[in-house]
Amino acid sequence: MAVTLRGRLATSQFGAMEANSSRELEARNYLEKHRIMELLTYLASALLFFRPGSLKCFLGTLTMEMTDMTGVSLKRGSVAVEDNDSVAPGEAKRQKVSECCPTKGQDGLENNSLPSGETVPGPPETAGEGKKNSDPQLEEEGEEDGLSEEGEEEEEAESFASMMKHGLTELDVGITKFVSSHQGFSGILKERYSDFVVHEIGKNGQISHLSDLSVPVDEEDPSEDVFTVLTAEEKQRLEELQLFKNKETSVAIEVIEDTKEKRTIIHQAIKSLFPGLETKTEDREGKKYIVAYHAAGKKALANPRKHSWPKSRGSYCHFVLYKENKDTMDAINLLSKYLRVKPNIFSYMGTKDKRAITVQEIAVLKITAQRLAHLNKCLMNFKLGNFSYQKNPLKLGELQGNHFTVVLRNITGTDDQVEQAMNSLKEIGFINYYGMQRFGTTAVPTYQVGRAILQNSWAEVMDLILKPRSGAEKGYLVKCREEWAKTKDPAAALRKLPVKRCVEGQLLRGLSKYGLKNIVSAFGIIPRNNRLMYIHSYQSYVWNNMVSKRIEEYGLNPVPGDLVLKGAAVTCIGEDDVNNYSIHDVVMPLPGFDVIYPQHKISEAYREMLTADNLDIDNMRHKIRDYSLSGAYRKIIIRPQNVSWEVVAYDDPKIPLFNTDVDNLEGKPPPVFASEGKYRALKMDFSLPPSTYATMAIREVLKMDTSIKNQTQLNTTWLR
Repeated sequence: MAVTLRGRLATSQFGAMEANSSRELEARNYLEKHRIMELLTYLASALLFFRPGSLKCFLGTLTMEMTDMTGVSLKRGSVAVEDNDSVAPGEAKRQKVSECCPTKGQDGLENNSLPSGETVPGPPETAGEGKKNSDPQLEEEGEEDGLSEEGEEEEEAESFASMMKHGLTELDVGITKFVSSHQGFSGILKERYSDFVVHEIGKNGQISHLSDLSVPVDEEDPSEDVFTVLTAEEKQRLEELQLFKNKETSVAIEVIEDTKEKRTIIHQAIKSLFPGLETKTEDREGKKYIVAYHAAGKKALANPRKHSWPKSRGSYCHFVLYKENKDTMDAINLLSKYLRVKPNIFSYMGTKDKRAITVQEIAVLKITAQRLAHLNKCLMNFKLGNFSYQKNPLKLGELQGNHFTVVLRNITGTDDQVEQAMNSLKEIGFINYYGMQRFGTTAVPTYQVGRAILQNSWAEVMDLILKPRSGAEKGYLVKCREEWAKTKDPAAALRKLPVKRCVEGQLLRGLSKYGLKNIVSAFGIIPRNNRLMYIHSYQSYVWNNMVSKRIEEYGLNPVPGDLVLKGAAVTCIGEDDVNNYSIHDVVMPLPGFDVIYPQHKISEAYREMLTADNLDIDNMRHKIRDYSLSGAYRKIIIRPQNVSWEVVAYDDPKIPLFNTDVDNLEGKPPPVFASEGKYRALKMDFSLPPSTYATMAIREVLKMDTSIKNQTQLNTTWLR
């Protein structure tokens, strides 16, 4: 079979498989040509804002890219190719346009794992977010992400052999059952990231679409001249003043053509483009100057001026963000850089996957729609629109779910097989397993670290994170681990890491500070959300295994002793009311101190599994409060809503098979399909509630293992 999810193969792997075909050479040529176009676009963006750091990053990147292309010095190893994306211009993996080399963040919607070597800064406090307002009996959404930091080296390609040998399979994490009886078939998922589109479903139940790029009419908004009235040198000086990068207390800008209108535009430009700065007009030797200065010290950058915002306008500008191949936190980080504001003034209802086209609602505190719309001229693979002013921000968890449009290319199933599979998905659904992304992609699964934390085995926690491991890793991580194994000196191992913000770097910094006898405090250096991810991974591991046992033991009907939700309460099904429920009502607990367990054989299975892991199911409180598990409940079967599908024929694997919101805005006609073609694709649409995995729905349709280990093997078969 030939399916791949997030397959990331490199040209060096192709060589190992004798894949020097014309298709791969063409793919590389497309990738390199597109990369240069991206770099040139990025230069234009950098010049527009004249950010010295951006230009410096651009020049360094251009040098590296040109070196790679000429083959003189391949500093980063082989050119990475994601699935078959490289054959399509516009979908290259490394997008260096419109940003100063940010690092890769977590995947968001379907990814709560923390692969080794990823950066781990914590998420920003969402403006007005407060405590999540949700039912304590319901499972909390795992949609939290950390901000990416600049400066991390680019990801090196994993070796095919290592990935094959050391990766997890679905069996390893308890994913073993299917609910339907149809015959499976193969297809390729995410051959192009544009084959996977996610539209957020807002709190009003409406699917978010980018349908309008216009700016709301507001007499208080400044004119478009504010973006051009300042010179590049003036912008640089104002930015340095705004960010306290020099000892100047003010910046004076001479008014060349002294008119009241010109002075007004300069005042508006400074206040609009550089939040935190105030302005005044001064006469100096017969000339007019606009003087910019800080009125409220360093707090002014984080707190936009209240008096400059019209009282009649809502404090938050809500907008729809369309983005391609970038996760939500990276996108917000990038927007904040261009707007010169702190990321924590943005709020959102959930994070979205990176390797996809995603559309979601964002809110930002006291930034005008006009400023936001201006970014559409500067950023590639982003569009902002559907602007409105509201009184309140958005809050995590307020969304009702996500709507997915997914293309499975090169399917092998007959029309009857596809019909049976999709009807089963629509009528029965799929097992609500935690997907493979939850458990990491390295030789040390995240649930093993979580189990050691719950066992209070801190030496093992340290060892699991830092010890040498099988499988492909970045070269500097290998050297760091080798140094640690040889010396047990955290400072020496840390010196081997050029990137200090990965998990290993954070832990080594903690060990350097607190010593090897205080691993608990050293581990606490890692941001809280990332630490909790490990124990949530262990809970998910237990839940997957127990659901598989429940379905194996009792099938797809509710039985006495099962648990169901009644409003906010959880109750046990009795003999008398078992016929009042369906399998879609049944929930199972994630282990914790504030949950009840089913009153049948599966309760003992929970106890046996935790006992085997040296944990006490009756005492899930940890002596460190952060690691005490209260538990939660999760439905075992999810039935997608708004399910539809069609099988289409196509000849060119590079062409898109449906229109995006941007295509529709540009008036692009929808693709027309021939009745016959070289390949067949299944285009499917469905909606899912929060904290469920689209890959698990697709697994049910295809009837196959979605692990990287298995998908990589299948991807190799397809590439041959």
